[in-house]
Amino acid sequence: MAEEKKKGFFGRLVQGLAKTRDNIVSGLDSIFSGFSKIDDDFYEELEEILIMGDLGVRATEEILDSLREKVKEQHIKEPAECKQLLIDSIKEQMQVEKAAYRFETEKSVVLVVGVNGVGKTTTIGKLAGKLTAEGKKVILAGADTFRAAAGEQLKEWANRGGVQMVGGTEGADPGSVVFDAIAAAKARSADVLLVDTAGRLHNKKNLMNELGKINKILENEYPDAFRETLVVLDATTGQNALAQAREFSEVTNITGIVLTKMDGTAKGGIAVAIQSELSVPVKYIGVGETIDDLEKFDSDAFVEALFSQN
Repeated sequence: MAEEKKKGFFGRLVQGLAKTRDNIVSGLDSIFSGFSKIDDDFYEELEEILIMGDLGVRATEEILDSLREKVKEQHIKEPAECKQLLIDSIKEQMQVEKAAYRFETEKSVVLVVGVNGVGKTTTIGKLAGKLTAEGKKVILAGADTFRAAAGEQLKEWANRGGVQMVGGTEGADPGSVVFDAIAAAKARSADVLLVDTAGRLHNKKNLMNELGKINKILENEYPDAFRETLVVLDATTGQNALAQAREFSEVTNITGIVLTKMDGTAKGGIAVAIQSELSVPVKYIGVGETIDDLEKFDSDAFVEALFSQN
């Protein structure tokens, strides 16, 4: 059953990455078949395609350095033989450590940040549903009190997943919501406390103060809980998503990335760029609207789907 589900997700991933594939892979294929030798021009063309495909300058340089090394070591002469080597180099660039999901195995607090409209609240709802399905006791904290709709949306997800939610009225102090949610998590011996936070990057100072306050409350009231901070980004925004991730990493310690709306984007290569530029792993990707459409990021599956011939 799990295998079937995984296959289903891979199929959706292959489908979801179709635009990205058209954007990157067709260009690469024409280079592999169009060049008769591996020279500087060949590498330059590859570099251009990868950067245009939103893989970012740093990741592209590292991928091509790795490719050059493999070509040299294996005495490759034919450009066509470079394709699998390039795929392998991209996979290496994207590897996520098993320890990246430590928050799932011990008592933890997961702060979720992200600007409005990226699918942050939906992601929290899906994550709560997944953790609950794994037998975890989850509490949701609706600390995005800046936006009334956020609380209502989260409540809907909480009801759907049968999860307890602690929220505040619009304009309430987010810190007090988190304080109450910690009390509820302790009382119910919760495994995971998921905290929705306000996403106001245009007012960075306020956001920094707010997250600082929440972090202080967590340190004082819940010091034994493992801490995770996920930033939710919309893959369709490409380089803009990378800029947002950078800005959030300036105001808080980001430990993982969730990329939403992978289906329907020509900019799926941004997953590679973000991970490389920020040295923060992509931990989840979303390719649709249902709970099952949020999955742990699997670098091999991602790259295979990106280069899939189907």
